[in-house]
Amino acid sequence: MAMMCLQIISILLNVIWWIIIVQAVLSWLVAFNVINTNSDAVRGIWMTLDRLTEPLYRPIRAIMPSFGALDLSPMVVLVLLAIFQQAVLPYLAQLVLSV
Repeated sequence: MAMMCLQIISILLNVIWWIIIVQAVLSWLVAFNVINTNSDAVRGIWMTLDRLTEPLYRPIRAIMPSFGALDLSPMVVLVLLAIFQQAVLPYLAQLVLSV
């Protein structure tokens, strides 16, 4: 049961990873006027991704200094997710298997 929970957590972390990547690419496309937020579909996707990721970014933005237009909080979240997936989850799996 515990191993299944760890697998579900791993899948959720992968989904969060891809949501952050898609939002970053979309923000670049909007910034360089490749796509326009006047489109209802683009605006809906943009707002949905923003609502999903903002709770992850907010604590990091509160700690990190402002770099003007450059927002490094998605990169920090991705690094933290990678650390959690590569270091913490395998350790927890090892603990579960040893019990």
